[in-house]
Amino acid sequence: MTVLSGKTAIVTGAAQGIGAVYARALAAVGAKVCLSDILDTAEAVQAIKDDGGEAIGMSTDVTDIAACEAMVAKAVSAFGAADIMVTNAALFAALERRSFLEIGGDEWDKVMAINTRGVFNCIKAAAPEMKKRGYGKIINISSSTIYSGVPLMLHYVASKGAVDAMTKALARELGGDGITVNTIAPGFTMSDQIEAQREKLEFYVNLSLTGRSIKREQAPDDLLGALVYLASPASDFVTGQAIVVDGGMVMH
Repeated sequence: MTVLSGKTAIVTGAAQGIGAVYARALAAVGAKVCLSDILDTAEAVQAIKDDGGEAIGMSTDVTDIAACEAMVAKAVSAFGAADIMVTNAALFAALERRSFLEIGGDEWDKVMAINTRGVFNCIKAAAPEMKKRGYGKIINISSSTIYSGVPLMLHYVASKGAVDAMTKALARELGGDGITVNTIAPGFTMSDQIEAQREKLEFYVNLSLTGRSIKREQAPDDLLGALVYLASPASDFVTGQAIVVDGGMVMH
């Protein structure tokens, strides 16, 4: 399937985990993919090339607008466009679960800088290129926690709630330019990083299994149908929406 042939996608936080899975899936349906992360993307890029896809990697701190602008410029230089932006970079797995009374201001600001301002920076950097072509797909990654009020990570939930709000406002601002802005809101997904902390995160694993309609753990691959749909022409008349992919825990 090559529904994204001729398109270029940028995926942030793509060196490992769900981001790497997103990038590989977009390449599998024909996109040329730019993998961005503060970590080394070489292994994830090579995996795409081994599958016959086209990909490049770059080092980007999404909290730095100049770095985000350089990221988009590199994608355009390499592949001629920046058609799809997947704002996946976020701080989650490394966070300690604790009462909001125990969350310090510095930690709060760090989460907001990466999870919220980072999304803003990436979109701000990509939108001008999309406007030039009168077409673009912005796919933000929020979280089902914003609908269910999951406890003990208020900073994370608040940061992802802001992403959902930005999606709606930007859909209004950018719709006239042929740019759609949508959100995927994953449930608790067993990425490599989460698997490595399974014992520490057992409360959330069990909470998800108990609450969702489909009684199994969520894997990164479960998110790919929604991703490809939002990146493809099939969703050209869909904007400002959030697709919750969590096995039926949250229904809205």
